[in-house]
Amino acid sequence: MASVVQAGLWGLVAGSALLFGAVLGYGLRVPQKVVASVMAFGAGVLLSAVSFELVGEAYDQAGLAPAAVGTLLGAMAYTAGNVWLARRGARHRKRSGHREAQPAGTVGGSGTALALGALLDGVPESAVIGVSLLDGGAVSLVTVAAVFISNVPEGLSSSAGMKKAGRSKRYVFGVWGLIAAAGTVSAVLGYSVVGGLSPSAIAVVTAVAAGAILAMIADTMIPEAFEDAHLAIGLITVSGFLVSFALSHT
Repeated sequence: MASVVQAGLWGLVAGSALLFGAVLGYGLRVPQKVVASVMAFGAGVLLSAVSFELVGEAYDQAGLAPAAVGTLLGAMAYTAGNVWLARRGARHRKRSGHREAQPAGTVGGSGTALALGALLDGVPESAVIGVSLLDGGAVSLVTVAAVFISNVPEGLSSSAGMKKAGRSKRYVFGVWGLIAAAGTVSAVLGYSVVGGLSPSAIAVVTAVAAGAILAMIADTMIPEAFEDAHLAIGLITVSGFLVSFALSHT
């Protein structure tokens, strides 16, 4: 199977977790503490993957300076996009707690802002799946697993918040279906476009994605995890971190 097709399929696999989480969040009344626990686990998984699979790989390929600069650029780009979206009502697009997106017709109900926010969060994660195929022709299963696991609570939390805000089932699943499709395209582009760059440039691109993901974790996943925090949240986050760490070292 052509590597570019593999990239698209793995991106689709990871993105499908958004729909799976959305089905759970929209169809079930999931207790807030359960949402917080799942989000904490997903944050731990992604933190480990970013550390060992992305920033660590960028450092090995090009050294400290490109890895650090790329990570900062990714975080800055994500933050700038997030600030723009926050002013248009998508600040709490992944929240299922007390500050979920507001009903249609209000600032918080901007469908365009919500969709763009989901793209901002999901594209870097999917792109690194495609980039991972460049190293030996095999996808990084750790990266796929990390994105998949983290996408479940993101889809769950966001769809629960959208439902509370009065969004229709068609709207919720339409948004997340489009984002899953965009993730597939991002994985393909991550492989096909980045594949033509030099190793140093690939390292910088990988670090940029890592910085964006780290900023997303701090801005959306960790606040949601601690919205209704219980005493085990820290332990759950560490458990997610260790699961991802174990996968990357087996």
